[in-house]
Amino acid sequence: MKKLIALFAMAGFLTFGISNVSFAQTAEAEEEQTEELTEDNDAVAEEAAAAPTEETVVESKPFNQVLKDKFIEGGPMWMTPILIVLILGLALVIERTIYLNLATTNTKKLLDGIEEALKNGDLEKAKEICRNTRGPVASVFSQGLLRYGENIDDIEKAVVSYGGVQTARLETNMSWLAFCIAVAPSLGFLGTVVGMVQAFDDIESQGDISPTIVAGGMKLALITTVTGLIVAIILQIFYSYLVSKVDSLMNSMEDATITFMDIVVKYKK
Repeated sequence: MKKLIALFAMAGFLTFGISNVSFAQTAEAEEEQTEELTEDNDAVAEEAAAAPTEETVVESKPFNQVLKDKFIEGGPMWMTPILIVLILGLALVIERTIYLNLATTNTKKLLDGIEEALKNGDLEKAKEICRNTRGPVASVFSQGLLRYGENIDDIEKAVVSYGGVQTARLETNMSWLAFCIAVAPSLGFLGTVVGMVQAFDDIESQGDISPTIVAGGMKLALITTVTGLIVAIILQIFYSYLVSKVDSLMNSMEDATITFMDIVVKYKK
Protein backbone atom coordinates (compact mmCIF):
# COMPACT_ATOMS: atom_id res chain seq x y z
CA MET A 1 0.00 0.00 0.00
CA LYS A 2 2.82 2.39 0.91
CA LYS A 3 4.57 1.46 -2.30
CA LEU A 4 1.41 2.24 -4.27
CA ILE A 5 1.04 5.65 -2.60
CA ALA A 6 4.71 6.36 -3.25
CA LEU A 7 4.28 5.46 -6.92
CA PHE A 8 1.28 7.83 -7.22
CA ALA A 9 3.23 10.58 -5.53
CA MET A 10 6.18 10.14 -7.87
CA ALA A 11 3.87 10.15 -10.88
CA GLY A 12 2.20 13.34 -9.68
CA PHE A 13 5.52 15.08 -9.16
CA LEU A 14 6.74 14.00 -12.59
CA THR A 15 3.52 15.15 -14.29
CA PHE A 16 3.60 18.53 -12.54
CA GLY A 17 7.25 19.02 -13.40
CA ILE A 18 6.73 18.12 -17.06
CA SER A 19 3.75 20.44 -17.34
CA ASN A 20 5.72 23.32 -15.81
CA VAL A 21 8.57 22.71 -18.22
CA SER A 22 6.21 22.59 -21.19
CA PHE A 23 4.46 25.77 -20.05
CA ALA A 24 7.79 27.50 -19.63
CA GLN A 25 8.93 26.38 -23.07
CA THR A 26 5.64 27.57 -24.60
CA ALA A 27 5.94 30.99 -22.90
CA GLU A 28 9.53 31.35 -24.09
CA ALA A 29 8.49 30.46 -27.64
CA GLU A 30 5.68 33.00 -27.58
CA GLU A 31 8.04 35.68 -26.27
CA GLU A 32 10.57 34.90 -29.00
CA GLN A 33 7.84 35.02 -31.66
CA THR A 34 6.58 38.36 -30.31
CA GLU A 35 10.09 39.78 -30.35
CA GLU A 36 10.60 38.58 -33.93
CA LEU A 37 7.32 40.18 -35.04
CA THR A 38 8.25 43.43 -33.34
CA GLU A 39 11.66 43.43 -35.00
CA ASP A 40 10.04 42.72 -38.38
CA ASN A 41 7.55 45.56 -37.94
CA ASP A 42 10.32 47.95 -36.94
CA ALA A 43 12.34 46.96 -40.01
CA VAL A 44 9.33 47.48 -42.29
CA ALA A 45 8.67 50.89 -40.74
CA GLU A 46 12.30 51.91 -41.17
CA GLU A 47 12.29 50.79 -44.79
CA ALA A 48 9.05 52.67 -45.44
CA ALA A 49 10.46 55.79 -43.85
CA ALA A 50 13.72 55.50 -45.75
CA ALA A 51 12.07 54.73 -49.11
CA PRO A 52 11.38 57.84 -51.27
CA THR A 53 7.77 58.74 -51.89
CA GLU A 54 6.36 58.06 -55.32
CA GLU A 55 4.52 61.38 -55.51
CA THR A 56 6.49 64.04 -57.31
CA VAL A 57 6.38 67.52 -55.81
CA VAL A 58 5.56 70.01 -58.52
CA GLU A 59 7.17 73.39 -57.97
CA SER A 60 4.89 76.30 -58.83
CA LYS A 61 6.50 78.92 -61.04
CA PRO A 62 6.09 82.62 -60.32
CA PHE A 63 3.75 84.56 -62.56
CA ASN A 64 6.50 86.56 -64.25
CA GLN A 65 8.34 83.34 -65.11
CA VAL A 66 5.17 81.90 -66.67
CA LEU A 67 4.74 85.04 -68.78
CA LYS A 68 8.38 84.83 -69.85
CA ASP A 69 7.98 81.18 -70.88
CA LYS A 70 4.82 81.92 -72.88
CA PHE A 71 6.52 84.86 -74.55
CA ILE A 72 9.37 82.62 -75.68
CA GLU A 73 6.99 79.85 -76.77
CA GLY A 74 4.93 82.26 -78.87
CA GLY A 75 8.02 83.51 -80.63
CA PRO A 76 9.66 86.89 -79.90
CA MET A 77 9.20 87.88 -83.55
CA TRP A 78 5.39 87.93 -83.15
CA MET A 79 5.02 88.56 -79.42
CA THR A 80 7.20 91.69 -79.40
CA PRO A 81 4.85 93.80 -81.61
CA ILE A 82 1.90 92.83 -79.40
CA LEU A 83 3.88 93.82 -76.32
CA ILE A 84 4.75 97.17 -77.92
CA VAL A 85 1.06 97.79 -78.68
CA LEU A 86 0.20 97.02 -75.04
CA ILE A 87 2.84 99.43 -73.73
CA LEU A 88 1.75 102.17 -76.14
CA GLY A 89 -1.91 101.67 -75.28
CA LEU A 90 -1.27 101.79 -71.53
CA ALA A 91 0.80 104.94 -71.97
CA LEU A 92 -2.12 106.59 -73.79
CA VAL A 93 -4.51 105.40 -71.07
CA ILE A 94 -2.36 106.90 -68.32
CA GLU A 95 -1.97 110.22 -70.19
CA ARG A 96 -5.71 110.51 -70.90
CA THR A 97 -6.68 109.52 -67.36
CA ILE A 98 -4.45 112.20 -65.82
CA TYR A 99 -5.63 114.86 -68.29
CA LEU A 100 -9.33 114.12 -67.84
CA ASN A 101 -9.07 114.03 -64.06
CA LEU A 102 -7.29 117.39 -64.09
CA ALA A 103 -9.97 118.72 -66.45
CA THR A 104 -12.73 117.98 -63.95
CA THR A 105 -14.04 121.22 -62.43
CA ASN A 106 -16.52 122.09 -59.72
CA THR A 107 -18.77 124.03 -62.07
CA LYS A 108 -21.24 125.06 -59.37
CA LYS A 109 -18.54 126.76 -57.30
CA LEU A 110 -17.11 128.41 -60.43
CA LEU A 111 -20.50 129.75 -61.57
CA ASP A 112 -21.31 131.02 -58.08
CA GLY A 113 -18.03 132.96 -57.98
CA ILE A 114 -18.58 134.47 -61.44
CA GLU A 115 -22.16 135.41 -60.63
CA GLU A 116 -21.14 137.07 -57.38
CA ALA A 117 -18.41 139.07 -59.14
CA LEU A 118 -20.68 140.19 -62.00
CA LYS A 119 -23.44 141.03 -59.54
CA ASN A 120 -21.03 143.43 -57.84
CA GLY A 121 -19.93 144.78 -61.21
CA ASP A 122 -16.37 143.46 -60.79
CA LEU A 123 -15.53 142.01 -64.21
CA GLU A 124 -11.81 141.70 -63.46
CA LYS A 125 -12.50 139.55 -60.44
CA ALA A 126 -14.65 137.24 -62.56
CA LYS A 127 -11.81 136.93 -65.09
CA GLU A 128 -9.35 136.24 -62.29
CA ILE A 129 -11.58 133.47 -60.94
CA CYS A 130 -11.60 131.82 -64.37
CA ARG A 131 -7.81 132.14 -64.72
CA ASN A 132 -7.23 130.57 -61.31
CA THR A 133 -9.59 127.68 -62.00
CA ARG A 134 -8.23 124.63 -63.78
CA GLY A 135 -10.12 122.89 -66.57
CA PRO A 136 -11.74 123.50 -69.96
CA VAL A 137 -14.94 124.95 -68.49
CA ALA A 138 -13.07 127.84 -66.92
CA SER A 139 -11.23 128.46 -70.20
CA VAL A 140 -14.54 128.65 -72.08
CA PHE A 141 -15.97 131.10 -69.52
CA SER A 142 -12.80 133.18 -69.76
CA GLN A 143 -13.29 133.58 -73.53
CA GLY A 144 -16.85 134.76 -72.91
CA LEU A 145 -15.77 137.28 -70.28
CA LEU A 146 -13.10 138.69 -72.61
CA ARG A 147 -15.97 139.73 -74.93
CA TYR A 148 -18.22 140.88 -72.13
CA GLY A 149 -18.44 144.38 -73.60
CA GLU A 150 -19.77 143.09 -76.93
CA ASN A 151 -23.32 142.02 -77.73
CA ILE A 152 -24.80 138.72 -76.52
CA ASP A 153 -24.55 137.01 -79.91
CA ASP A 154 -20.81 137.62 -80.14
CA ILE A 155 -20.30 136.35 -76.60
CA GLU A 156 -22.32 133.24 -77.31
CA LYS A 157 -20.46 132.63 -80.56
CA ALA A 158 -17.10 132.90 -78.80
CA VAL A 159 -18.22 130.53 -76.04
CA VAL A 160 -19.55 127.92 -78.48
CA SER A 161 -16.47 128.08 -80.71
CA TYR A 162 -13.99 127.72 -77.88
CA GLY A 163 -16.16 124.99 -76.37
CA GLY A 164 -15.66 122.99 -79.56
CA VAL A 165 -11.90 123.46 -79.25
CA GLN A 166 -11.92 122.19 -75.67
CA THR A 167 -14.09 119.22 -76.66
CA ALA A 168 -11.56 118.26 -79.32
CA ARG A 169 -8.79 118.43 -76.72
CA LEU A 170 -10.74 116.09 -74.47
CA GLU A 171 -10.88 113.53 -77.27
CA THR A 172 -7.18 113.81 -78.16
CA ASN A 173 -5.36 110.45 -78.58
CA MET A 174 -8.60 108.49 -78.22
CA SER A 175 -8.36 107.47 -81.89
CA TRP A 176 -4.84 106.10 -81.30
CA LEU A 177 -6.11 104.08 -78.37
CA ALA A 178 -8.85 102.65 -80.59
CA PHE A 179 -6.16 101.80 -83.14
CA CYS A 180 -4.22 99.84 -80.51
CA ILE A 181 -7.37 97.91 -79.59
CA ALA A 182 -7.94 96.97 -83.24
CA VAL A 183 -4.36 96.10 -84.16
CA ALA A 184 -3.53 93.88 -81.14
CA PRO A 185 -5.78 90.91 -82.09
CA SER A 186 -4.84 91.40 -85.75
CA LEU A 187 -1.18 90.88 -84.92
CA GLY A 188 -2.16 87.83 -82.89
CA PHE A 189 -4.11 86.33 -85.79
CA LEU A 190 -1.21 87.02 -88.14
CA GLY A 191 1.18 85.16 -85.85
CA THR A 192 -1.28 82.28 -85.63
CA VAL A 193 -1.60 81.96 -89.39
CA VAL A 194 2.16 82.03 -89.85
CA GLY A 195 2.59 79.46 -87.08
CA MET A 196 0.06 77.12 -88.69
CA VAL A 197 1.84 77.42 -92.02
CA GLN A 198 5.09 76.47 -90.29
CA ALA A 199 3.34 73.53 -88.61
CA PHE A 200 2.14 72.23 -91.98
CA ASP A 201 5.66 72.66 -93.34
CA ASP A 202 6.95 70.49 -90.49
CA ILE A 203 4.32 67.84 -91.29
CA GLU A 204 5.33 67.91 -94.94
CA SER A 205 9.02 67.57 -94.11
CA GLN A 206 8.35 64.63 -91.77
CA GLY A 207 6.12 62.90 -94.32
CA ASP A 208 3.68 61.83 -91.63
CA ILE A 209 0.93 63.51 -89.60
CA SER A 210 2.26 63.10 -86.10
CA PRO A 211 -0.01 64.24 -83.25
CA THR A 212 3.02 65.65 -81.46
CA ILE A 213 3.99 67.83 -84.39
CA VAL A 214 0.42 69.03 -85.00
CA ALA A 215 -0.33 69.73 -81.32
CA GLY A 216 2.98 71.49 -80.73
CA GLY A 217 2.66 73.68 -83.80
CA MET A 218 -0.96 74.60 -83.07
CA LYS A 219 -0.12 75.42 -79.45
CA LEU A 220 2.68 77.78 -80.39
CA ALA A 221 0.54 79.36 -83.10
CA LEU A 222 -2.46 80.02 -80.85
CA ILE A 223 -0.40 81.68 -78.10
CA THR A 224 -0.12 84.84 -80.21
CA THR A 225 -3.89 84.98 -80.73
CA VAL A 226 -4.58 84.57 -77.02
CA THR A 227 -2.07 87.30 -76.19
CA GLY A 228 -3.51 89.68 -78.76
CA LEU A 229 -7.05 89.16 -77.48
CA ILE A 230 -5.99 89.70 -73.86
CA VAL A 231 -4.25 92.96 -74.80
CA ALA A 232 -7.33 94.13 -76.74
CA ILE A 233 -9.65 93.31 -73.82
CA ILE A 234 -7.48 95.18 -71.31
CA LEU A 235 -7.28 98.28 -73.51
CA GLN A 236 -11.01 98.10 -74.34
CA ILE A 237 -11.91 98.27 -70.64
CA PHE A 238 -9.83 101.43 -70.18
CA TYR A 239 -11.15 102.88 -73.44
CA SER A 240 -14.75 102.48 -72.28
CA TYR A 241 -13.92 104.23 -69.01
CA LEU A 242 -12.24 107.13 -70.84
CA VAL A 243 -15.16 107.52 -73.27
CA SER A 244 -17.60 107.72 -70.37
CA LYS A 245 -15.35 110.27 -68.67
CA VAL A 246 -15.21 112.43 -71.81
CA ASP A 247 -19.00 112.27 -72.22
CA SER A 248 -19.46 113.29 -68.59
CA LEU A 249 -17.15 116.29 -68.99
CA MET A 250 -18.86 117.38 -72.23
CA ASN A 251 -22.31 117.20 -70.65
CA SER A 252 -21.09 119.15 -67.64
CA MET A 253 -19.51 121.75 -69.94
CA GLU A 254 -22.72 122.21 -71.96
CA ASP A 255 -24.89 122.58 -68.86
CA ALA A 256 -22.45 125.03 -67.28
CA THR A 257 -22.24 127.06 -70.50
CA ILE A 258 -26.01 127.49 -70.63
CA THR A 259 -26.00 128.68 -67.01
CA PHE A 260 -23.07 131.02 -67.73
CA MET A 261 -24.90 132.66 -70.63
CA ASP A 262 -27.95 133.15 -68.40
CA ILE A 263 -25.73 134.89 -65.84
CA VAL A 264 -24.18 137.12 -68.51
CA VAL A 265 -27.58 138.11 -69.89
CA LYS A 266 -28.84 138.81 -66.37
CA TYR A 267 -26.02 141.14 -65.25
CA LYS A 268 -24.80 142.61 -68.55
CA LYS A 269 -25.46 146.34 -68.75
